[in-house]
Amino acid sequence: MTSPVMIITRSIRNTFMKTNSFILKFILLFNVLLIVVSNGKTQPIETEIISSDKDKTIMCFIYHRFGDSRYPTTNVSIKDFESHLNWLKKNNFELLNFSDAIEYLRSDQPIRKIAVITIDDGYKSFFKNGLPLLKKYNFSSTLFINTETVGGGDYMDWTMLKTAMKSKVEIGNHTHSHDYFMNRPVDTRYKIFKDEIELSQSIIQKNLNFTPIVFSYPYGEFDAEMKNIVKQLGFKAAAAQNSGVIYSEGDLFMCPRFPMSEAYSGIDKFVEKAKAKPLKILERSPNSFELPVNRQPILKLTIESTDLRLDQLQCFVQGGKCSFKIIEKNTDKATITFQSTAPITKRRRTLYTITVPDKKGVWHWYSHLWIDAKIKE
Repeated sequence: MTSPVMIITRSIRNTFMKTNSFILKFILLFNVLLIVVSNGKTQPIETEIISSDKDKTIMCFIYHRFGDSRYPTTNVSIKDFESHLNWLKKNNFELLNFSDAIEYLRSDQPIRKIAVITIDDGYKSFFKNGLPLLKKYNFSSTLFINTETVGGGDYMDWTMLKTAMKSKVEIGNHTHSHDYFMNRPVDTRYKIFKDEIELSQSIIQKNLNFTPIVFSYPYGEFDAEMKNIVKQLGFKAAAAQNSGVIYSEGDLFMCPRFPMSEAYSGIDKFVEKAKAKPLKILERSPNSFELPVNRQPILKLTIESTDLRLDQLQCFVQGGKCSFKIIEKNTDKATITFQSTAPITKRRRTLYTITVPDKKGVWHWYSHLWIDAKIKE
């Protein structure tokens, strides 16, 4: 027989189900401590863990050059960049640096609209054209630098980096040389990779009196052991370069970022990405990103499919076409295989990009990177 106290506590719990995590934890603690006494016997109250952490997301964007049309594949116009910042402000996004955003994901803070602007490599065009706009909007950002090039050619020097840090720019580690580490033989790759990260950390500490706590893989290329090394070195998280939405249940050492370049930085395309949600991956096979010998890899994903319109699922392959097959489906998850319809032969990095709308018309996004280290750039 259900006691009146149990009915009351269940009612309280249901009333506040969608409130912030502090209140939810208070209710949970109340339920755990409460004991109902009836006819001289004790009856433990039913309890359940209530958490909304799984719904936290971060919209993260990657930029390289600003107003430098010599390099269209890594450049955005000043006009487009300001349109991005203006849209984020008007739509009430809170701009955090990368490490603070990761802390938000891991915390008990209530859900907020969070976006992150990241910049890789540290080109002077960021200091000249990008940073003034971030200052205008009072937005934080994270700049990943490769220390070997600081002060050379088109790269910011240490004085510029110090100035940027005073304007809410977090500095992240991007290795020392920005090498193609996947080209290194396995027997030397990991020592070289680790040594470079540690060297870069020491150089940044010496020149900026600061030690980075976030990392970005050069060219977005890495394997499982490289990811483990970044973890072991004590970083909070690591950024990749495949497109998608960061979420609290995802792997925070391969965080996706939407790349911005002249071909994809128009405001319509930016908004499309800024409104996306994560396609949550429950299982993935293979776990490797290296392109197999047959050059026509099959990617098998088990996804969380509640409320998704799988009849509108789409798959895209850079420079080609994609086929897919739903091999298992139930009310909350589905297992699907994806494959390029032709061998991948011309690109060093190729993405399988998968998108699907939910019943509200919001698109969920995931991409998987394939690396062909035999192709030189």
